[in-house]
Amino acid sequence: MRVTKKSLTTGEIARQCGVSQRTVIRWIERGQLKAYQLPGRGDNRVEPEALLLFLRQHGMPVPEALQPANRRVLIVDDEPSMAKAMARVLRRAGFETAVACDGFQAGSLLYSHKPAVMALDLQMPGINGFGVLKFVRGTEQLQAQKIIVISAMPERDLKRALEMGADAVLEKPVENQMLLETVARLAGVELPAQRFPSGSEERSALI
Repeated sequence: MRVTKKSLTTGEIARQCGVSQRTVIRWIERGQLKAYQLPGRGDNRVEPEALLLFLRQHGMPVPEALQPANRRVLIVDDEPSMAKAMARVLRRAGFETAVACDGFQAGSLLYSHKPAVMALDLQMPGINGFGVLKFVRGTEQLQAQKIIVISAMPERDLKRALEMGADAVLEKPVENQMLLETVARLAGVELPAQRFPSGSEERSALI
């Protein structure tokens, strides 16, 4: 769930913060929480941004429903040109990217970058993509990590990747739009409207 422009009622705030509705009303009456009243009704409404500011000022935890969307993507590919191409396409759609050139670096960046999605090549020197999959799915703190395998390896290897826990597989070369739609779906975010118009060269460009 993500921050929206929809204003919040005192009851909604109470449920999200785990307090009574009367407590929320007191925050408003004391001027601690900025609110406005609906014309003719007097019911209080609070903008999500105002609630976030209040929670941060008072050192209170931010409810999941108010957490900003995670648009970070970790690209794991030992081909610099391929990694740069994917990063360019993803950044243009509003994603934040980091690149790992091997499985060892990927393991480190999973903890520091905290991506919503990892785009993983299978064929790499050292720890290959299968090794990364085994590590991630065998590590309790990382088991919820969303993983897209993007590889030119045979279909049997892509099937094996799914069996090992990949959430999706895409065969290289992959269309820009297919990459974006798959990443967005797994990250639980929306793409900008008309990112690649139907029939455009950019939409069907292959990575």
